[in-house]
Amino acid sequence: MKIKKIGIVANIEKEKITDHVRSLKNWLEEKGVKVFLEMEISRKVSRGAGLNWKELARKSEMVVVLGGDGTMLSTAHYLAGHRVPILGINMGGLGYLTEVNLNEIHSTLEMVIRGEFVTGKRMMLDVSVRHGKIVTNVGSVLNDVVINRGDLPRMNELEVEINGKYLTTYKGDGLIVSTPTGSTAYSLSSGGPIVYPGKDLIIINPICPHTLTNRPIIFSEDSNLEITLWSKDRGAMLTLDGQESYKIRSGDAVMIKKSRHVTMLVLSPYRSYGEILRSKLGWGDLPPGAKKRKNA
Repeated sequence: MKIKKIGIVANIEKEKITDHVRSLKNWLEEKGVKVFLEMEISRKVSRGAGLNWKELARKSEMVVVLGGDGTMLSTAHYLAGHRVPILGINMGGLGYLTEVNLNEIHSTLEMVIRGEFVTGKRMMLDVSVRHGKIVTNVGSVLNDVVINRGDLPRMNELEVEINGKYLTTYKGDGLIVSTPTGSTAYSLSSGGPIVYPGKDLIIINPICPHTLTNRPIIFSEDSNLEITLWSKDRGAMLTLDGQESYKIRSGDAVMIKKSRHVTMLVLSPYRSYGEILRSKLGWGDLPPGAKKRKNA
């Protein structure tokens, strides 16, 4: 399918972002593409009103994001349920979700406009909190759900049930519940496994566990998790994709399951997921004289 309507989202804190967006908008319009700007960047570029997230999702056939992984996660949150493909343009940081570099933007979009692109479907998680008899849906995440002790000096106790059956009670700084997409984020820095995003799986990773035999566990996509906080202090913090935080109290339960929503990411035409990992993580290249291998 040829793309004729593109929305643009950008991190307004990035250096020269208005120049990049203005240049991209003009270039796309010269190609006959109708361009829509999200509210915040529209105010920076043209002082116009721009579109809210709902309107942007409804009018766009694809959304281009200029920024880093934080901007991509925010965009995925607001576009959840709309299945609008998202193309991430890396603005210089360590981005796993922003697969296309800034110097590749025109050549990539040339292919996109012609309909020559591939999307990857990324699993999301739904999160709700039960306080007494009241259950509140707090959102959907693309990367991870984190429960941690915040600035409190004591460890938390987190009782975990999987599909209604008791697993264990983790004692430590907290827990990370991650998707395969989020396996290269906070979970990785906490010793979790890298999981290729082609499979729908749920990763539980303890943060600084008191019991050293508590290790990361990978569960199937149909697993329903219930994590109950037991704490003698003021509670803990629940954070969604590093974007939104909620205070939870002792006795509150966080319920996590696979979402019916997915995020559709436009894949880089220039490099595979394996090449992205090698680049971002600084893995070694082939030794001199070794036979060149096909990228994973």
